[in-house]
Amino acid sequence: MSPNCTWCQHFRTFLRDVAHGLFIITHSGLAMVGLGAASLVLALWLNPQWLGAAEGAVFNWLRDRQVLLSWLPENTAERATAVELKDLPADQAAVAQWLGQKYRIAPEPLAALVAEAHVLSKKHKFSPYLILSVMAVESGFHPYAQSSAGAQGLMQVMTDIHIQRYAPHGGPLAAFDPITNMRVGADVLAYCIRTKAGVMEDGLRYYLGAAESTDDGGYVAKVLLEQDRLTQVANGVKSVPMQ
Repeated sequence: MSPNCTWCQHFRTFLRDVAHGLFIITHSGLAMVGLGAASLVLALWLNPQWLGAAEGAVFNWLRDRQVLLSWLPENTAERATAVELKDLPADQAAVAQWLGQKYRIAPEPLAALVAEAHVLSKKHKFSPYLILSVMAVESGFHPYAQSSAGAQGLMQVMTDIHIQRYAPHGGPLAAFDPITNMRVGADVLAYCIRTKAGVMEDGLRYYLGAAESTDDGGYVAKVLLEQDRLTQVANGVKSVPMQ
């Protein structure tokens, strides 16, 4: 046998060995992938919470990369006015739960309002529970409420009168966004109190539109009573919500 033929035979043997090795590695790798996939499916099936979290992660990944936008539903949770109670301090969570029981409203939207009230209270230097109490008396926490006089939203702000305050937020329809209505309403309330020399009771009457009247229909008393109750709840005093 010529040297060239011997070399060719060795080369063919080498190629066969390489191909066989690649086959074994690939087969083993695929087997491991299959085993891993099966284990993952079993784990997700046995733990529904993991499955839900995995689905959410996949959907968010696809949305972030604009994959299959025509098929995936819109992620509306990001614009919902709602916060998990566990994400609030204990006193704020207690107030949200108490209000939810009293007004028969889901606690998560109320939690968002309670958190925002605390932010606004620092800006305007009055109690967050004053803001929440005004909302309670004015609208019962109905974000789409409208009075016969044209007051709208959570804090029943007169949109036509305060239309300039809504302009930075996109215009008068912003009155029906809960957080925007709170912010504008708190601005108006703060203005009313300042106008009345910082006297809260007089400021509340001005906010109501009864500044020149001696009879406010019990409005101020209702607001202050609700504020006292919320303050007690926030301080850990047990109180049964009265409808």
